[in-house]
Amino acid sequence: MQILPNSPEARDIAYHFHGYTNAAAHAETGPMIIERGEGIYVYDSNGNRYIEALSGLWSAAVGFNEPRLAKAAADQMAKLPFYHNFGHKSHGPAIDLAEKLISLAPVPMSKVFFTNSGSEANDTVLKMLWYRSNALGQPERKKVIARQRGYHGVTIAAGSLTGLPNNHRSFDLPIDRVLHTTCPHYWKDGKGGETEEEFATRCATDLESLIEAEGPETIAAFFAEPVMGAGGVVVPPRTYWDKIQAVLDKYDILLVADEVICGFGRTGQMFGSHTFGMKPDVMVMSKQFTSSYVPFSAFMMNDRFYAPIAEESGRIGVLGHGFTGGSHPLGAAVALENIAIIEERELVANARTVGARFHKKLDSLQDHPLVGEIRGVGFISALELVNDKAAKSVTGPVGALGGLLNAALLRNGAITRNLGDAVAFCPPLITSEEQVDDLFAIVKKSLDDVTRLVKEN
Repeated sequence: MQILPNSPEARDIAYHFHGYTNAAAHAETGPMIIERGEGIYVYDSNGNRYIEALSGLWSAAVGFNEPRLAKAAADQMAKLPFYHNFGHKSHGPAIDLAEKLISLAPVPMSKVFFTNSGSEANDTVLKMLWYRSNALGQPERKKVIARQRGYHGVTIAAGSLTGLPNNHRSFDLPIDRVLHTTCPHYWKDGKGGETEEEFATRCATDLESLIEAEGPETIAAFFAEPVMGAGGVVVPPRTYWDKIQAVLDKYDILLVADEVICGFGRTGQMFGSHTFGMKPDVMVMSKQFTSSYVPFSAFMMNDRFYAPIAEESGRIGVLGHGFTGGSHPLGAAVALENIAIIEERELVANARTVGARFHKKLDSLQDHPLVGEIRGVGFISALELVNDKAAKSVTGPVGALGGLLNAALLRNGAITRNLGDAVAFCPPLITSEEQVDDLFAIVKKSLDDVTRLVKEN
C-alpha cells in the first residue's frame, strides 16, 4: 500500500494508537479506512464495497445506516443530551429501558445497572460480587471461575476473566481470585472415543474438581458466554449447561451469563440463555444492545444478587460505585429504539430462518480440503481450518492459515475476522437469504484461492 504524505493513512499512522493491532506492523502497512455503511455493507475510502460479515465487531444487528437509530439519537440529544443517575436522579429513557430489559429476561430479574462497555459491565459485576460477599459476612468468598478461551473484555478485571493468552501476556494478568476451567470445545478437546455428552460430563467434573480444590466457600461465581465468541465461536456440547448448572447449584455459586455477543437475537432467541436453557443470576449486555451505534452496556441481576448489595449500601450510607456515562440518556434512547426494531422486524426469527440457510451453506463446505470443523447457531458461526483433517491440525504457525483466508475474503469483498485458524461469521440480523448466497460465493472463492496458495507454497 502506497501511503502519501499527509494523507488520512499517513496521519492515522502518525497519531492513532489502535486496539487489537500489531502497532509495529501498522506503522508499515497503515489503515484500511471505512467511510460509510449501507445495510450489511461498508465502503472503504477507495469506494470498494464489502459485506461486513462480522457486523463490525459482532454488533451491528440492524446494519450500518438505520435511520430510526439516527433519529432516536438526534431527538434525545435535542431534548436531554446528558444526565446521570447519582444521588436518586433518573430520566425517562433509563427507566423505560430498565423496565423493558426486565420484561425480556429468560428468568426472573430484579434490577438493571447501566455501564458503557461490555468490559466495564463485567468489571463492575466482579466488584459487586466482592461487595456482596462482604455484605453476607463471607469475606472468603471472593474467587470467580471463567473458562479457557472465554472472552469477557479487556479492563484489568474483565481481561483477567478472559481466558486468552494474548490478553494476559505483558499485562501482568490475570489478577488473583480469577480461575479458569475447561473450554467446552468438543471437536478440539474431546478425547478419542468420548461422546459429546461424556465430554460435557468431563467439563462439569473439571469444574467441580476445581471448586473442591479451591474450597467451595471461596467461590462466588462462574462467568461464561452461552456461545463463546472471540475464543473461536465455540458452541457448548449437548447437555453441557444442564450439567454445569447442577454443579453451581450444588455449591451455591452464582452464574453470570455474558450475553455481550449472544444477546438480542444472535443465537435465534432473544438471549443465548434462552437458547441453552441457562438460569443466570446476572446477565451482561452490550454490542447488539444499541447495534453499537452508541457505546452502551448494562447488566441485569436477580434479587439473590441484588438484595445483599442494597442492604450493604444502606449500612454504609451509599453505594460507592457508578459512572458519569452510566444510564446515559443517548445510549438508553438508542437501545430502546434498537430493541423495538429487532422486535417489529422479527429479526430474532430471521436469525433462525435465514440462519438455517446460512448453516446449510456452511455445511456444504465440510468436504473442502481446508475445512476441519463447521460450528455455530443462529447467525454466529465459524470455519475451523486445517491442512491435516485426520489430525485436526495445522502445520505451521497458529493463525497463519486463518490469516490467509481472512485476507482472501477481504480481497474478494467480505470483511470478517480470524480467531487463530478459525474464521468467524456474525452478519447483521437484517441479512437476507440472497445476501447469504452472495457471501458464500465469496467464501467458496476465497477458500479455493487459499488452497492454491497453500499448494504453491
